[in-house]
Amino acid sequence: MDVTWEGSGWEHLAADVGRRRLPGWDATVGLVAGREAVLLYDTGSSPREGAGIRAGVEELLGRRVTHIALSHPHFDHVLGTAAFPGARVYGAVGTDHLLARDSRGAAALREDAVRHGIPPAEADDAVARLVGPHHLVSGELSLDLGGRQIVLANIGPGHTGHDLVLLVPGSPDVVFCGDLVEESGEPQAGPDAMLPQWPAALDRLLALAGDDALYVPGHGAVVDAAFVRAQRDMLAARSRLS
Repeated sequence: MDVTWEGSGWEHLAADVGRRRLPGWDATVGLVAGREAVLLYDTGSSPREGAGIRAGVEELLGRRVTHIALSHPHFDHVLGTAAFPGARVYGAVGTDHLLARDSRGAAALREDAVRHGIPPAEADDAVARLVGPHHLVSGELSLDLGGRQIVLANIGPGHTGHDLVLLVPGSPDVVFCGDLVEESGEPQAGPDAMLPQWPAALDRLLALAGDDALYVPGHGAVVDAAFVRAQRDMLAARSRLS
């Protein structure tokens, strides 16, 4: 697939695999292109931001996003999904309830978005247009995007109770970790974090992807397995002290 990544605003990670670091919270969105389908991992913090991501994908690839995987139900990763009508949306089991428009989870997303600086009217619009997953993942799910196999793995709980990672096998393997891994600061353990279970989730992540993979955190620069292990040990120590 002939794609010009340089100067596109997307970081090229492997063949037909890239990511964009969004302004504001430095959240990552991942992109995987197959012959027949295009998958986006996370959608940004609002429909407006999602529309910008959609335009960037279409400019880069000349095609639209057909599949979306949501890493976890936090506002800066899911509120842009409404900008991708017709896409198949995947999430960890339980995410559907948290992302129902009339749920307590939707109200919490709105409050969190406003607390972090999203204008209230924009947050209200995002929640009114909230899109949850149509396809729920328990364990591992393999998808064929057309000459490009990917794996969605529900390996939480950890950062939340519903953490979904994306493995793209190749040379090298690339794994999008969501906020199970953070490079731009210490891992954020909010009220929905499962701190005692988080180290085990990272053990499962390392077993899934191995030592030679590129690990793409939810926020920050791409890291290696040694970084993930160090963060796992830090979280285990934090859990013992809590």
